[in-house]
Amino acid sequence: MTSSSLHPFVRNRLTWLAYAMLAYIGFSQAILGPLMPFLRSDFGLNYTQGGFLPAAIAVGLVFSGLIADWLAHHISRRVLFWSGGLVLAMSVTVLGLSRQFWLVIISVLGMGIGGSLTQIMIQALLSDQHGEGRAIALTEANVAASLATTFTPFVIGILETTAAGWRAISMFAVMLLLLLAVPFRDAPIPDSARMRSQSSAVKSHLSFSFWLYWMVLFFVVAAEMTLAVWATDFLSSVAGLSRTNAVLAFGSFPAAMLIGRFGGSRLMRRWPNQTLLLAALGLTLVGFPIFWLSRLAVFNIFGLFITGLGIANLYPLTLSVAVGLAAGHTNQASARASLGVGTALLTAPLLLGWLADRFGLQNAYGIFLVFIIAAFTVVVNKAFGRRIRQILR
Repeated sequence: MTSSSLHPFVRNRLTWLAYAMLAYIGFSQAILGPLMPFLRSDFGLNYTQGGFLPAAIAVGLVFSGLIADWLAHHISRRVLFWSGGLVLAMSVTVLGLSRQFWLVIISVLGMGIGGSLTQIMIQALLSDQHGEGRAIALTEANVAASLATTFTPFVIGILETTAAGWRAISMFAVMLLLLLAVPFRDAPIPDSARMRSQSSAVKSHLSFSFWLYWMVLFFVVAAEMTLAVWATDFLSSVAGLSRTNAVLAFGSFPAAMLIGRFGGSRLMRRWPNQTLLLAALGLTLVGFPIFWLSRLAVFNIFGLFITGLGIANLYPLTLSVAVGLAAGHTNQASARASLGVGTALLTAPLLLGWLADRFGLQNAYGIFLVFIIAAFTVVVNKAFGRRIRQILR
């Protein structure tokens, strides 16, 4: 029995605002993967050049991870929360209007900065509000994000069948933010009690255990991003689907993420986070070879779905464990987590794109297994390392 099962989990207005805002961020930032075949075609990009787009988002995440804690001390969580959402909407609008590649890069960079600043505040707010129930809150927030991202490829696929084309996606980001801001504009967004009681000059030191799970966070996000960014291209160039059908088939991945996170939020009330984390890593290792090695598109899609079920809870579970090891420094822990996410996004899709240009996309996807096995090794060592060493003695 987990500690969260001893106390009722109560969602207040701030909880629902955080869920809704993360759904908005999820929808807006998820456009990059399904748009990759169209961006490569419109701007004449190879795989390596295409990899610069998620790298630009990653630079934004890294930048946000370095400054968010400092900004929260100086201008408050509330300002960062709404400002980040506005920057994200403006950046998606610029992406839809861009006719030159350098403008695409700038817009994607803005998407990374804006979305990350708000997401860092969301993670810190939910962790402070729900304490030992933060794993449930963080997972439910990601359920909302997954639900939103499920619609993204379908919206893009539908737009591509109309005269508007994919560029009309920008209007959805603006519309979602407006629909969110109107009912929640006066919702209170408190700063953390620790931040209010400490000078901004006081520096905390995160534990070694936190940084071990930061490594796990890096590996699982690196794996997830290689699918989010390149799976549509894989379904098109390797599995043989048309670009439009590949975009629609990719919808199985966010759908699996949604189902997995919904189920995971229930299991977290009964099972320890580390146990669920190991189970999720195991399921990912079962599903990915089916996606990667199958010769029929239907099995590639099925494998992608199973992999999505496994990946679904890797990020919220790892984040929950890491924040729990941060001794209440939720702003700092969340910001450093964003730094890890940004570093993974900066390196993993770009590395896979570089490998794909040299060895082919299917061969390049072997890097996914490296990431997941590395994460599995760290978690097993952390959870059972002492016991294993005692047995070996």
